[in-house]
Amino acid sequence: MPSQTLESAAHENLSFPPPPDFVAQANVTAAAYDQAGADRLEFWATQARRLSWATPFNEVLDWSGAPFAKWFVGGKLNVAYNCVDRHVEAGFGDQVAIQFEGELGDQRDITYAQLQREVSQAANALIELGITTGDRVAIYLPMIPEAIISMLACARLGAPHSVIFGGFSAHALESRINDAEAKLVITADGQHRRGSILPLKHAVDEAVANTPTVEHVLVVHRTGLDVEWEDSRDVWWHEIVDRQPDTHAPEAFDSEHPLFILYTSGTTGTPKGILHTTGGYLTQTSYTHHDVFALKPETDV
Repeated sequence: MPSQTLESAAHENLSFPPPPDFVAQANVTAAAYDQAGADRLEFWATQARRLSWATPFNEVLDWSGAPFAKWFVGGKLNVAYNCVDRHVEAGFGDQVAIQFEGELGDQRDITYAQLQREVSQAANALIELGITTGDRVAIYLPMIPEAIISMLACARLGAPHSVIFGGFSAHALESRINDAEAKLVITADGQHRRGSILPLKHAVDEAVANTPTVEHVLVVHRTGLDVEWEDSRDVWWHEIVDRQPDTHAPEAFDSEHPLFILYTSGTTGTPKGILHTTGGYLTQTSYTHHDVFALKPETDV
């Protein structure tokens, strides 16, 4: 009779200590485990306070409505301000915020000051297109700077965004737009992938034929691919964004204000949207970058 259990024939107890010079420059030490274990709420309050809050929070966690948690209750902040503006104000405006290289070898180095201006222009363009706080925006773009600029512009206005993978079909795009009831779709004429030019606008045209909430489609000129055009709906990015003022005052939003919707792949049924809110998401992201990447503002990109 064969055995009904599995036994490991090898037992190893190995450890690999980091080099001393790496430890010396790390932003976090093993003491973080003790601090989090001793008082987890104060630990996360400390991480949150490294952000810029327009209104400080008065409660770290409210879990009275379990299973729904509310983090940093009473606090107000703006994600785009924290990601961009505060670094300009701290004297890092000339530092590179984004290094971009496209598949064709095209390159852009965007400083924090430039990013602040471009995000402000995009935010002003969204306002002209009727986007206000709470409106949802679907972003269906290749991996180009305009994708990040669009996300930050939405966050600046308090308009939750939904990033949709540029390889998804028109049907997949349609279902996500309808579920979020998006008012605007941001896309490009096409994208470069593995040596070919693949259309994007065509899939959007097919999708929005069945998405009654979409009022405009904002299109980035990326490949020069011919696209069909609906004058009452479609707008070129360069024609509306480039003429906007390059300043915009961000509004502070509640820590639980919706930031973005991330959908599952939907391979086994209708895609499910995971809603991330402002304060908790930004705190975790900031903490991860600070500790895992050990970023140093004076030297790192």
